[in-house]
Amino acid sequence: MDGLFLPFCTRALRSIGFTTMKATLDIRAAMPHTIPASAVGLNTLETTLGLQEQTDPTFFSEWQTDLPELGDWEKQSCDRVRLGYFNLLKHPPVLENAVRLTVLHPLLFIANFYVAPLHVKPEKTVSLNLQDEDGTTVEGRIDALVLQEQLWLLVIEAKQAGIAIEAGIAQLLSYMLANPTAERPSYGMITNGGYFQFAKVVPGAAPQYALSDVFVLRRSGNELYPVVQIMKKLVSQSR
Repeated sequence: MDGLFLPFCTRALRSIGFTTMKATLDIRAAMPHTIPASAVGLNTLETTLGLQEQTDPTFFSEWQTDLPELGDWEKQSCDRVRLGYFNLLKHPPVLENAVRLTVLHPLLFIANFYVAPLHVKPEKTVSLNLQDEDGTTVEGRIDALVLQEQLWLLVIEAKQAGIAIEAGIAQLLSYMLANPTAERPSYGMITNGGYFQFAKVVPGAAPQYALSDVFVLRRSGNELYPVVQIMKKLVSQSR
């Protein structure tokens, strides 16, 4: 009897183990897939959401036309920020937090974004459903979000000095696509301290986006002047 019972128990246990393993795999397969925004590529946004780059210069002309004038204090402050960044580069590594403290937050102050009715929300957590068959969700934290009440005005992504801003464009766009005010264009900016670029996203069944030229602090003059002008213009445009 014992000789017959032992093989039966072994087969039963193997069957239970197989069933449990299969159920676990089925549950895992059914669970939504989450990826960090920093791992998203432009190809993913294009294939899942239908995102399209718009090359018509009139699509994103806001960064070029009718920019507000800067006063002497604003220009002097931009000069100090530029000098502070160059001093920061002498003491590597220049990590993302250092870029935020030395460059980004002073620019937000110069642009008057901390004064009512505006406010700045740091490290705002957002998620974006890619609407693919796996139920993939992109999650991340916006480094700085300029708001008026709950209205998103400017999405800002900062990178450490050693990372090219091109590496963060898809991340910035994913944050902009997560804007809950779906009927309005979204504006964004990405910087690694020495380079700045602006973006515009127009929502829709096939969202469209465009990028500005890149502004570089190593060029002659101070390209923080137009950076602050564009920041102020885009926030005014969004209100």
